[in-house]
Amino acid sequence: MAAKKAAESDNMVGTFDDFKTEKNIDKTTMISVLEESFRNVLAKMFETDENFDVIMNPDKGDCEIYQNLIVVPDGKVVNKNKEIGFTEARKIDPECEIGEEVTKQIYFEKFGRRAILNLRQTLQSKILELQKDAIYSKFKELEGEIISAEVQQIWKREILLLTEEKDELIMPKEDQIPGDFFHKGDVVRAVVKCVENPNNNPKVIVSRTDERFLRRLFEQEVPEINDGLITIKKVARIPGERAKIAVESYDDRVDPVGACVGVKGSRIHGIVRELRNENIDVICYTANPQLFIQRALSPAKISSMRLNVEEKKAEVFLHPDEVSLAIGKGGNNIRLASMLTEFTIDVYRDIEEGEEDIYLDEFRDEIDDWVIETLKDLGLGTAKAVLNASPEVLEQADLEEETLQQVMDVLRAEFED
Repeated sequence: MAAKKAAESDNMVGTFDDFKTEKNIDKTTMISVLEESFRNVLAKMFETDENFDVIMNPDKGDCEIYQNLIVVPDGKVVNKNKEIGFTEARKIDPECEIGEEVTKQIYFEKFGRRAILNLRQTLQSKILELQKDAIYSKFKELEGEIISAEVQQIWKREILLLTEEKDELIMPKEDQIPGDFFHKGDVVRAVVKCVENPNNNPKVIVSRTDERFLRRLFEQEVPEINDGLITIKKVARIPGERAKIAVESYDDRVDPVGACVGVKGSRIHGIVRELRNENIDVICYTANPQLFIQRALSPAKISSMRLNVEEKKAEVFLHPDEVSLAIGKGGNNIRLASMLTEFTIDVYRDIEEGEEDIYLDEFRDEIDDWVIETLKDLGLGTAKAVLNASPEVLEQADLEEETLQQVMDVLRAEFED
């Protein structure tokens, strides 16, 4: 019998040992949860827990439970869970009197094997719930911040990462840079994109394609940004391909572009390597939309521009040699400029004196609207711009060969004698 009691006591100590070492749970919260769990068991066994004192000692891995009972004359006990006979009470406290309260200690073995098992399950459930809440709160505060983690498992659509604290992170395929190739054990840097919590089961999503990742990398590499001398006003990215970042200096003595790039590109090279050789254009921010668009379209040089500020539209005119620069490889330059400035930018060739050109909008009776809009999105807003565009640029329109040939035939026919 003594051996059985000792075993049950050891079970209880083991229960505490399991939980006192749990991570992400502060001591006060843990004690509160343990006490609540014990009181739930007491309420089931004694109908109420109101006349019980539960004293937790998580450092030693045990607890003490005391039951407060009212002393009544022998044979007058109505509720044995709240009252105790005088003779029995005197065994606990020889000086007690009728009507007074005595305190009786309840030992672990009184709970019984089933009650102890139930207690362990309750504790495990509550601790797990607390852990989930702690993880959610922890990473919710870290949203938008860079975190390092080790690749644990690679699946087709996502990667499982583990932090040093063994917290699990998920990086979906769409949040990986196209040039990313990881192996198990690789240490990866990413930004905490968001924390989902379906059915109280937190899921931490990290990303290397989010624009905040680029922002944080610059903050780490450029002390002037961290010190507040330079601020990042706008960021636009096509992950793994190209990015544009607009910066502004609050100190006239500090060149924001030069500070971000560094001597011979020393500061920006590390960021480019981290982003798998993503080309990064750093430009000076300005509140003047016309000048901002001009800078955003660099390295192309603009001849003139027509702005519609209310509709956020810009018509940009360039020398024919500059059009391809403005559009960029795969249309990336004009797309990023539009993202950065938040203007819809249409690029047009400067028409030399005596040269005739026609806006694509004039051909809507012969060419489908969606085809015209697709070509305009690539900066090809006139007939001559389409006819003179390189095959590489036209390929970005992703039009069927037959459709593209029909468009070219319609446009050529307009200029034939």
